[in-house]
Amino acid sequence: MGRCWPAALLGCAMLAAALAATVECSVTYDKKAVLINGQRRILFSGSIHYPRSTPDMWEGLIQKAKDGGLDVIQTYVFWNGHEPTPGNIENEYGPEGKEFGAAGKSYINWAAKMAVGLGTGVPWVMCKEEDAPDPMINTCNGFYCDSFSPNQPYKPTMWTEAWSGWFTEFGGTIRQRPAEDLAFAAARFVQKGGSFINYYMYHGGTNFGRTAGGPFITTSYDYDAPIDEYGLPREPKHSHLKELHRAVKLCEQALVSVDPAVTTLGTMQEAHVFRSPSGCAAFLANYNYKSYAKVVFNNEQYNLPPWSISILPDCKNVGFNTATVGVQTSQMQMWTDGASSMMWERYDEEVDSLAAAPMLTTTGLLEQLNVTRDSSDYLWYITSVDVNPSENFLQGGKPLSLSVQSAGHALHVFVNGQLQGSAYGTREDQKVSYNGNANLRAGTNKIALLSVACGLPNVGVHYETWNTGVVGPVVLHGLDEGSRDLTWQTWSYQVGLKGEQMNLNSLEGASSVEWMQGSLLAQNQQPLAWYRAYFETPSGDEPLALDMGSMGKGQIWINGQSIGRYWTAYANGDCKECSYAGSYRAPKCQSGCGQPTQRWYHVPRSWLQPTRNLLVVFEELGGDSSKIALVKRSVSSVCADVSEDHPNIKNWEIENYGETEEYHKPKVHLRCAPGQSISAIKFASFGTPMGTCGNFQQGDCHSSNSHTVLEKKCIGLERCVVAISPTSFGGDPCPNVMKRVAVEAVCSHNA
Repeated sequence: MGRCWPAALLGCAMLAAALAATVECSVTYDKKAVLINGQRRILFSGSIHYPRSTPDMWEGLIQKAKDGGLDVIQTYVFWNGHEPTPGNIENEYGPEGKEFGAAGKSYINWAAKMAVGLGTGVPWVMCKEEDAPDPMINTCNGFYCDSFSPNQPYKPTMWTEAWSGWFTEFGGTIRQRPAEDLAFAAARFVQKGGSFINYYMYHGGTNFGRTAGGPFITTSYDYDAPIDEYGLPREPKHSHLKELHRAVKLCEQALVSVDPAVTTLGTMQEAHVFRSPSGCAAFLANYNYKSYAKVVFNNEQYNLPPWSISILPDCKNVGFNTATVGVQTSQMQMWTDGASSMMWERYDEEVDSLAAAPMLTTTGLLEQLNVTRDSSDYLWYITSVDVNPSENFLQGGKPLSLSVQSAGHALHVFVNGQLQGSAYGTREDQKVSYNGNANLRAGTNKIALLSVACGLPNVGVHYETWNTGVVGPVVLHGLDEGSRDLTWQTWSYQVGLKGEQMNLNSLEGASSVEWMQGSLLAQNQQPLAWYRAYFETPSGDEPLALDMGSMGKGQIWINGQSIGRYWTAYANGDCKECSYAGSYRAPKCQSGCGQPTQRWYHVPRSWLQPTRNLLVVFEELGGDSSKIALVKRSVSSVCADVSEDHPNIKNWEIENYGETEEYHKPKVHLRCAPGQSISAIKFASFGTPMGTCGNFQQGDCHSSNSHTVLEKKCIGLERCVVAISPTSFGGDPCPNVMKRVAVEAVCSHNA
């Protein structure tokens, strides 16, 4: 699914928080901000794509976005879902438009005139379109946008895609963006005059079916977003951004009233100060990514962590620092309650009978998508080869080999119905080169090449010139005559699989064939096999997923609905230690090296019925279906690491969750998921603890009461709050030393 423009900036119905009760509103803009009913606003927005979640998830997602301090929900219109053919899908047209010169410019002008002519009554934007014609607002997309300016001085500075992470490709690592850096980028944009930030993504979701947004893109579109693929808050990112939003909102009137006065505080430090009749707000920035900086501002001293910005809503007290995370970290788990065991049956694709009724026969090789029209990922290329019984290889000579060149994306080679081997491209190099033995016999042999597409083109120009599938040459090597080029032989074509034609993935079609059971399933590594099982819906309301780690490559359906493509491709990358400090790019913070890029596949609960749910899996390579498991996703433990001097945005707000003791002291907040409670304290230390969540250690200073205090405050509760002070812990273990509390608590499901 592509990302499309132009887009209406704000409609009254799309405001998730601030305008929830408004029936009618006016939306305009000036150079400082978007105006809602004549009032300039700093707006935080989040991308949530409706096809990448299910309707029953939408309310919860929007509520979590509102809880996270968002004002706006942004979504793209997925024209390939609404109008599959013909369609017009664009992805940030600006860079592509330049390739078309005058024609591209003419199209931009037409699109702008068409959009404005709809009379929506709200502003329109064009992202990454430097020459967007008036009244269109040109906007920025990227990891950082603090150097961006609109193309006219009377337009607001807007960031329509603040990338919260990055997408994942099969065979690649998981790309994560630290919460500290994302907050730093957002604060840096605001201090330079930015007034609208949209996080792309705020909830990434799932590429159900065959809708992944480009070749080799995984079914998961998690994007390391503040709300994860399953609809659960990702901590600390969700709550750290929430604290940022609170701090910025406290500065809102000053931010939208005046331009900042910028002063230098050091070689790599500066202050942006907004002084207006409504008040004073300041942003103190340290751009040095290696070291702390002590700066003096308004005759007060401030300590700035590396690569961070401190927000002072009153130009005096620090309400928030982008690099100082005081909210909890949640560690997630995939677990099974043992109630989802499945009895499997198998049906094998009939490769031998492929050429009996081909869709078409022609001389030479055809481009795959021109034949399939994307009705299936699969296209068979079938030809025959006659072998003389006197050939040397049949008398014990060197075996024959076959070479096949394909434009992508995957290829399985069969000779006389037997799999000879497979080859795959990558997102960076989609072309496939197969070289392997070909076990031919005397007489007529059938060569069948199964070409597999793994997504459609998603960015670039002239898609009509892009190729997928076997383009040749296809050459047989080792015959007495030498090499035989099969490229321009007669080839037959069959679109899709026989199982697809029989709708084996549907409730009705799954009952139309004889499935193998019991001992016949022992040969579980059979390629091109369909598997069927029934299961009961697990209890509870935790999100569900299928563990496909025992399988190879294929597709999944539940009750006739497509979960998507799966591929147990192992990640190759550079998973070194990640620091939040310094400019972020997608290769910077990788994880999952040596593990399957995607092992778990989201199963929406709304797709299930109480009993007898049909699960169908098509496996291309061969796998062990007995190890497929339905698992639940939940919080396994929560951590916090907060210092005595932690900025406390709540000092400006009346919100203390029932706490009355030492209200203005920083606090540790721990919270398990609904239906869970804290069952154990794995680690607790008030003093100078070291390490990170899952790896805490006591430091030189430690209060012996730490564990007891946390147990007394937290065990048996879903959430607990502990003030960080000697009073809470029964004394000061090391006077005159800045102390902190580090804690890790286990979350368990309530009985």
